[in-house]
Amino acid sequence: MKVKCVLCDDIHDLDDGNPLAKKLRNRPIHTYMCETCQARIAKRTEERAQTGNFHLYRDPTQDDGW
Repeated sequence: MKVKCVLCDDIHDLDDGNPLAKKLRNRPIHTYMCETCQARIAKRTEERAQTGNFHLYRDPTQDDGW
């Protein structure tokens, strides 16, 4: 399966049996990002997190009591 990275527009080949290829094939809303772009984003996020001015806004988890 040929996939295109959403950031760098590089085209990569994924094996048809790969779980990521199956996810992309069955749910077209999901997008593909190559490993170099994922690493670059993770590195930059870590750098910003260490400045102290970076906050991840996530929904608070609710305890159901079960």
